[in-house]
Amino acid sequence: MTSPARQFTLPLPLPVSSDRADFLEDASNAEALAWLDEPDRWPGGRIALFGPAGVGKSHLARAIAAGRGWRLVEGPALRGLPEPAPGGIVLDDADAVAEERALLHLVNLCAERGEHLLLIGREAPARWRVALPDLASRLRATTAIGIGRPGEALLGALLAKHFADRQLRVAPEVQSWLLARLARDAATLAEAAARLDRAALVARAPVTRALARTALAGWDGFGEGAEDDGSETIGIPPSPGMPALL
Repeated sequence: MTSPARQFTLPLPLPVSSDRADFLEDASNAEALAWLDEPDRWPGGRIALFGPAGVGKSHLARAIAAGRGWRLVEGPALRGLPEPAPGGIVLDDADAVAEERALLHLVNLCAERGEHLLLIGREAPARWRVALPDLASRLRATTAIGIGRPGEALLGALLAKHFADRQLRVAPEVQSWLLARLARDAATLAEAAARLDRAALVARAPVTRALARTALAGWDGFGEGAEDDGSETIGIPPSPGMPALL
């Protein structure tokens, strides 16, 4: 007897919003938003925005570039110099530049041209590991504004947004159950939503406590609570590790 063909699911890229209106505001990012709204008060026309993975730094980078007509450049792709930009340049993943000398020239030229420069990274520039003394000096002189870890209300809103972005309906009580067990950081919530999306697609079932418990079992970001709702678990193929989000 021939066994039925097994279906494989392919991850599809999600549409990424660059709209500032879609950014979730919180006390953890209030200072950063205040600075981003007033580029004319940036010391020397340059600031750095830093924070842990998943707190919306890249979202803000795209929003600032799109809203102000600035050029958006990815740090790992920075080689040589980008063309002059009308008003400013946003360098995302600036702490992962391909060439340090290219970053040094970019900082210098933006200052000479009077262009704004927004650097995005996971740590303050003074802590970036760079070999060029001149670059290290300029990075230490850059005003750095951090985005902190999200508060409880924002964590709940982030998880709901990740599900909504994936058009994945999850009952409020299941979301609350998940929040009580997931690690308290934004990147974990994004990865959890991705794993649950895949699990629901493979199982052709809604996201319930039972499905979530099985899909997230053994993953470092998920800690099972002491109580048991008595539900049976659902057999779901293990989900591959998801990449960290910026």
